[in-house]
Amino acid sequence: MKLAVLGAGAWGTAISISLARRHSLVLWARDAQQAGEIAATRTNQRYLPGFTIPDAVAVTAELAAALEACDVILVATTTAGLRPTLRRLVAAGNTAPLVWLCKGFETETAQLPHQIAASELPPALPRAVLSGPSFATEIARGLPAALTLASHDPEFAARVARELHGNALRIYSSDDVIGVEVAGALKNVMAIAAGISDGLGLGTNARAALITRGLAEITRLGLKLGGRPATFMGLAGAGDLILTCTGDLSRNRNVGLQLARNIPLPEVLRSLGHVAEGVPTAREADRLARELGVEMPITRAVCRVLDGNVPALEAVQELLQRDPKPEHR
Repeated sequence: MKLAVLGAGAWGTAISISLARRHSLVLWARDAQQAGEIAATRTNQRYLPGFTIPDAVAVTAELAAALEACDVILVATTTAGLRPTLRRLVAAGNTAPLVWLCKGFETETAQLPHQIAASELPPALPRAVLSGPSFATEIARGLPAALTLASHDPEFAARVARELHGNALRIYSSDDVIGVEVAGALKNVMAIAAGISDGLGLGTNARAALITRGLAEITRLGLKLGGRPATFMGLAGAGDLILTCTGDLSRNRNVGLQLARNIPLPEVLRSLGHVAEGVPTAREADRLARELGVEMPITRAVCRVLDGNVPALEAVQELLQRDPKPEHR
């Protein structure tokens, strides 16, 4: 199968390295200079240093060249980059099925990726989301990982999952697009909270409680939006949440760690060198939750810290002072 991977960030580069072991693949970079550097050095020094990109991966900044005769497109941009990328695909006359890898709510619209796709793509074009616990560096190293590929078309999801499945990469299929996307978006918000907790030295008991109650928040909003309960206990839900809240490679957890030291958010984001999707997603999720009447106290607390309204420690104390309630309701 011939694949086109659109987006030469860490995740796009890592998935290209992984899938090039079994498929013909073109990696598209929006920036011509970056594409030239990657093609010449066979490394992505800016976003994924230390890994050699196989010669089997063609690299280009020409979208038409990337799309030529491809069977499936993998869109590995940020959530903010998804809409403009889809518009370029439509303008190029693309008819190939596509899978997006981004996780988050779009800023200002609070739309999930499948809603963005629905507003930009022809209705009949097959599409899916690929999500789950996956640090880019471990995927590039060929270490074992399991992901979920979800589409409203179960047959398409199963077919593409079979094609991408192999070696150390296990791909499961699902038809719960909403659940997979909500879980993938909100786990980044909870990872910021976990980083704050760890940065304040609150201990592993607190982290376990936060992850568990964070999963409850994710599930509440996900069910309200139309997701299914089982999805939130699966790879895209609990799996990705645990990884992102505990792993040292988590950018969003790192944001929380630095916020706990009272480092201003702009400085935190400059130091990352990558996008932390949890920051814009937290604000959109908080706004959406309030519109829908869904209780999300952890998300609200994260937003207050992000906006500089309260120090991290004060936000934690406010959460601890909430009245006791039944655990399941």
